[in-house]
Amino acid sequence: MEQLTSALSRIPFLRDLDAARAVRLAGLTNVNHLLMDGDTGYVVRLPGEGTSAYIDRRVEEIAARSAAAAGVNAEVLFFDPADGLMVTRFVTGARTMDAAAFRDLDSLRLAGTAFRRLHTTASRFANEFDLFGMIDQYRSLLGSQRAVLPDGYVDLQAAADETREALAASPVPSVPSHCDPLCENFLDTGSRMFIIDYEYAGNNDPMWDLADLSVEGSFDEQQEELLLSSYLGRAPTDAQRGRFVAYKALCDLLWTLWGVIQHVNDNPAEDFWAYAVGRFERARALMFDQAYPEHIAALRRS
Repeated sequence: MEQLTSALSRIPFLRDLDAARAVRLAGLTNVNHLLMDGDTGYVVRLPGEGTSAYIDRRVEEIAARSAAAAGVNAEVLFFDPADGLMVTRFVTGARTMDAAAFRDLDSLRLAGTAFRRLHTTASRFANEFDLFGMIDQYRSLLGSQRAVLPDGYVDLQAAADETREALAASPVPSVPSHCDPLCENFLDTGSRMFIIDYEYAGNNDPMWDLADLSVEGSFDEQQEELLLSSYLGRAPTDAQRGRFVAYKALCDLLWTLWGVIQHVNDNPAEDFWAYAVGRFERARALMFDQAYPEHIAALRRS
């Protein structure tokens, strides 16, 4: 409560509100509170401890405001890039999505449309989402802390390096991308889908967002095809499917390392070692599946 009270004192239009009236919202690495002022709701995001080590808040602000201007993110009302304190307007009447909610095919179509709008209408972000640079950064950070990685990580990294070569051989223009599309970062009003939380956002290969959402939602083949066709406006080509599958594997590899970092930082939100191992096992199962080389070959041919 003391931390929220202190934060509110820095926000001119909220400093007179009582922090005791706040309702705690969900969040993995940050602390979010909902505050009502009459009929108007505000979401106050308090940045998580240690997040400044790997999140550039100045870059996040630019992405968050750009996505909001494109009509995809909730309206950003206050942002302090010094530490990441942020206030957004509460999206009234929206349901927070999860994997089960994305079995609703209408919501899935809205998600594909929201991604297309973000990728095609948002102003370019201030940074490039450097997937392999992030993997190297996370590994370096963990190495400096002598952290333990899941058994078999070295073999998986070798497979990831081969995938990296295939992606480099068939580049596509980067676009403003969310880059961390957890199901819970989607708010469905029934007619429009909002995508919130731009901490990891950057200009990226557009297929990353779709692949990452599929992984987060444990989508089946029907869901994946609907997401892709809703986004593309047609059925995907073999090369696009190959790119999609490649990023499914790589996003699990990236968040494996992120999960280990949370574990090392003693983040109490959940059991992050179990989270990291689960991600690792899923990436290994996909990369060592007999169909994976065919997808990578289709990607190379493009």
